[in-house]
Amino acid sequence: MSAFVALEGVDHAYGTSDTLAVEGLSVAVEQGEFAAVVGPSGCGKSTLMKLATGLQFPRAGKVMVAGAQVNAPVKIAGMAFQAPTLLPWRSTVDNLLLPLEIVPPYRGEMRRRKAEFRERAEKLLASVGLSGQGNKFPWELSGGMQQRTSLCRALIHEPQLLMLDEPFGALDAFTREELWCVIRDLHATRKITVILVTHDLREAVFLADRVFVMSSRPGRILVERKIDIPRPRDLEVTFTPQFTDIVHELRSHIVKARQ
Repeated sequence: MSAFVALEGVDHAYGTSDTLAVEGLSVAVEQGEFAAVVGPSGCGKSTLMKLATGLQFPRAGKVMVAGAQVNAPVKIAGMAFQAPTLLPWRSTVDNLLLPLEIVPPYRGEMRRRKAEFRERAEKLLASVGLSGQGNKFPWELSGGMQQRTSLCRALIHEPQLLMLDEPFGALDAFTREELWCVIRDLHATRKITVILVTHDLREAVFLADRVFVMSSRPGRILVERKIDIPRPRDLEVTFTPQFTDIVHELRSHIVKARQ
């Protein structure tokens, strides 16, 4: 397997259950690619994410990241979720620094390099439009600002892989589209590999190079759709017939998957 992230013939169930969450799941994502995973509720999209980051291990099949089989939590991955889960007693910058206090080798260097790490955090905040907000606490930030902070926290240790699990699902439509552009620009600048799990087909088509459609449980890949809309993409592209046609095509696959 030469892909940067590869799941091959993976079966998985939780605990001692015999009910499979995914079965025969095979996915390959190239280095630097932006992939999106969509499908019916409960199809195993989040299970795929947990398997790819070493938070769960398959009952059968193989999971590879960066050429190595996954048998422990993947240290080169950053993750962001629908809920920002920021610690309310820590400032914005200190929330960003939390992974560096935990993830080796940074945790052993935190005391000596703290000023350097704080500067890195401030630069990340500036890159997502939060310049000067580092000393504020989470409860002083809007929902969109908290989610931007969560994205920065996922990137602070400079991961090679960014996993996004419904990161914009709880936000209003306008804030969500603003953050699409933020993650679009971060991907373009950093050339990082991104896997996005989402229910929002417009989000998947706007952001991704390829979209994978999963079946109903037990989940497997039904369709792999390359998004041949040129980059860079502006929000205006979401109103074009080409964009709309792709969204409708993906929706039809999911309707069939639910039947």
